[in-house]
Amino acid sequence: MSPELNQSAPLSAEPAEPKAGQVAVPVWLLVLLFLVLYGGMVYFDRNSGWFSEQVYAPYRNLQEVEAFQPVSGAPGLVQLGLQVYNKPTCVACHQANGKGLSGQFPPLIRTDWVLEPEPGRIIRAVLDGLSGPIQVEGQSYNGAMVPWRESLSDEEIAAVLTYVRQNPEWGNKAPAVKPERVKEVREKTKSHKQSYSPEELLKISPAD
Repeated sequence: MSPELNQSAPLSAEPAEPKAGQVAVPVWLLVLLFLVLYGGMVYFDRNSGWFSEQVYAPYRNLQEVEAFQPVSGAPGLVQLGLQVYNKPTCVACHQANGKGLSGQFPPLIRTDWVLEPEPGRIIRAVLDGLSGPIQVEGQSYNGAMVPWRESLSDEEIAAVLTYVRQNPEWGNKAPAVKPERVKEVREKTKSHKQSYSPEELLKISPAD
């Protein structure tokens, strides 16, 4: 017998270990990652003041915080405004919730009359009253607002308007009213002896 036949067959070779290959990162994934990072940067820039401890909800940056804060030097202005509002002064007509009375007294919640950046018109309405039909948020009202020129000081009028314009429970956010601004309008209108009509007020610039 041939010796070649008696030799055992060689064992099969063990499989080679897998080797890690290099796979290119898809371009679309890089673009997506960039967009996510950029979007986050824009969001924090616009809404979080870049984590500044001076910026807090509902304000988005330091400029908004400064613009909508109560008058400096008078930390109790909003508290005084709440007190003035809850006297028979305002709450009897506009109600504690600021929603007014249907058909008579308009709401103070998120209305253009209340939230104008310049408060010249609303100051005049408080000083000398407002009467006649008025449209507010598509609804008609015809109650008369009495004048408070002789009853409230400049500080009290500024306080109650600031309270109304910055009441977070009502969703209102407008700049504070300064007593100096009320004094200025009071002086300008000292010869005015009757209530304003809505049409008359609309002819006056809010900044006047």
